[in-house]
Amino acid sequence: MIAGRLHDQFVVDVIQGGAGTSTNMNANEVIANRALERMGHARGRYELLHPNDHVNASQSTNDVYPTALRLAAWSGIGELMLSSWRRCARRFEAKAAEFADVLKIGRTQLQDAVPMTLGQEFLAYAVMIGEDEARLDEARALLTGGEPRRDGGGHRHQRAGRLRRGGRAAARRAQRRARGPRAQPRRGHAGHGRVHSGLRRPQARRLQAVEDLPRPAAAVVRAASRVRATSCLPARQAGSSIMPGKVNPVIPEVMNQVAFEVIGNDITITMAAEAGQLQLNAFEPIIAWSLHKSVRHLRQACLTLRLHCVEGIRANRELLARRVAESATLATALGPLIGYDKAALCPRPRWPAARTIASTAHALGVMSIAETQALLVPGRLTQPASVGARPLDG
Repeated sequence: MIAGRLHDQFVVDVIQGGAGTSTNMNANEVIANRALERMGHARGRYELLHPNDHVNASQSTNDVYPTALRLAAWSGIGELMLSSWRRCARRFEAKAAEFADVLKIGRTQLQDAVPMTLGQEFLAYAVMIGEDEARLDEARALLTGGEPRRDGGGHRHQRAGRLRRGGRAAARRAQRRARGPRAQPRRGHAGHGRVHSGLRRPQARRLQAVEDLPRPAAAVVRAASRVRATSCLPARQAGSSIMPGKVNPVIPEVMNQVAFEVIGNDITITMAAEAGQLQLNAFEPIIAWSLHKSVRHLRQACLTLRLHCVEGIRANRELLARRVAESATLATALGPLIGYDKAALCPRPRWPAARTIASTAHALGVMSIAETQALLVPGRLTQPASVGARPLDG
C-alpha cells in the first residue's frame, strides 16, 4: 500500500460524507484482503480475517481518520519547508548577494523612487519567504497536540498502546525528515496573525496549521508578482503564436495561480471547520483533500520557481546604471542641503540646455555643476545615513 501498488483498490471518492468512515472502511478491506493473500487465502474470506473485527480492531474512524490527517499534514508541510520553501528562500538570498553592487531605481506608486540595489530587492523576497516559513513551522507544531481524552470503550488496550507508540514513532520520523540546516525559524510578526486566527475560530484550534497555509502562499504571490514585473526573467517558452521572439513571465504566473488555488482552498477549509457540530466534524474529508492539494501544489510550484526562474535571473547592469544616472529622484540628495522646494525644481528641464539635475541646478543658480555632481552619487542613497546627514546652511 505504501508503495502505491494497491491505489486502484481505493474506490471511495476523497470527498465523502460520514467524517471519513468510508475511507477508513475501504482501507480496512484492502488491508484485510492483502493479508488474506499473504496467508494463502482468496480475497473476501472474511470469516478467516475480518476488516472490522481484526483490522479495525474496535477502533473508531473518529480516532483513526483525524490522526492520519495530522500525520500526513505534519509530514507534508515538513517536506514542503525542507524540499521547496527553504531552498527557494536560499536561492533568493544567493541572488541578493550576487546583485549586492547593482544599483537600480526603486518604484513607489508606479513611479521612480530613490535608488536601491537589486540585491536589497531580492533580499526582501528572501526575508518574506523566510518569515512565512517560520509561520508554517509554528502552525505545524499545533498538529502534535492530543485529541480529547476518551474512556477507551471498545478498545483492546494492549493493541491501543502499540498503536499509540507506533503513531508517536511515525511523528518522530516525520519530524526528523523535516529538520535540516537552519531549521530554527526566524521570528517575525507571526503572532498577530495567529491571535487573529484564534479569535476567528477558537473551536478549530487543531486546524490552525491548515488555516495558516494561505499566508505563505500570499507571500509567494507578492514575490512572484514583483519578479514578474522586472522583465529580467529567463525565457522558458515561446510567448506568442503570432509574435516571434516574445517572452512571457510564465513561471511566476504559474506560482501565482497555485497560490490563488491555496487561498481558495482556505475558504473551503474555513467553511468545513465552521460546519462541525457537537463532538464531531463530519467534513474532515474535504479539509484533508484541500490541505493535501495545497501542500503538494505549493511544494511543486516553489521547486519550479527556484529551478526555472530564480536561478536563471540575470541583471542588465548597463541599462540599470543608465536609468539610475538619468533619474530625477537623485535630487533627493540635494534636499537636506538646499531645501525641498529648490531641490524639487532641479529634476525639471526648465531650459532646453538643462538636461540633467546638475545642469538644472546650475541654471537655477542653486549650485554649481561640480558641486551637484559631487553629491549625486547614487550609491550614497542606498544607505540609511546618506540622506539628511548634513543640515541646511543659510
